[in-house]
Amino acid sequence: MHISPPIRPQQVINRLLDALGPYATPINAIARKKLNWNYKGKQQMWLFKKGEISILRASDGLLMITVYEAHIFGVAETLQPMQGHQLRVETDSVLLRIDAEEAIKIISELNLWKEATALLAYHTAYLAYRDALVLQQRTYAVIRNHLMEMILLPEEMRMRVSILDYIQDRTHLSRSSILNVLSALKKGKYIQFIRGGYLQHIESLPEKF
Repeated sequence: MHISPPIRPQQVINRLLDALGPYATPINAIARKKLNWNYKGKQQMWLFKKGEISILRASDGLLMITVYEAHIFGVAETLQPMQGHQLRVETDSVLLRIDAEEAIKIISELNLWKEATALLAYHTAYLAYRDALVLQQRTYAVIRNHLMEMILLPEEMRMRVSILDYIQDRTHLSRSSILNVLSALKKGKYIQFIRGGYLQHIESLPEKF
C-alpha cells in the first residue's frame, strides 16, 4: 500500500515567516553546513527561505527528511528542548536565525499560536508518516515506499542524489539488499534509472515483489 505524506500547511508557514523574518538575522548557509540550536547561549529558531535542508536524527545521523520549500525549524525544540535532531544544509540556501525567546514573544503578541500549533501538528504527522515508511515492513515495501516518494521530487533534485544514497540515508537497509531489489525492478521494466543510479521514471511498482 502506498503511503501518502501529510499535507504541508504552507500558508501557515508563510504567515509565521512574514511575522518573524524582519527580526531575524541572515546567515551564510553553505552546502553541508550543520546548524546549531544555540547561539551565544540562547536557543534559536531557523527560518528557511530557499534551498535544500535536511533533518538528521542526532543519535545516529539517520536522514529523516529533506526540505525544499520555505519552512521554520525550532518551535518544538524551544518548547521541549530535547535537541534530538540536527539540521544540515545540502545546497547553498537562504536562511535566517532568530532568538527563540524573541520569536515566542512575537508569536504571542501577534496571536499566531494557532499557526504555530498547525506547524507542530504537521511535524508530528510527518514523523508518523516516516515511521510508517520504514517500521515493521519488509525490505521491498520500504524500498518501494521510498521510490514512490522520490519520483515526486523535481527532476533536478532527483539527478543530484542516487536511488541508493537516497534510501540508505533514510533507512538502515544494507547496500546489497537495496541494489538487489533495484536490479530486479529494472530488469522487470518497472523502473528506469540512468548510469550512476539516478531515478528517471517509474512505470509501475507491484505491491509485492
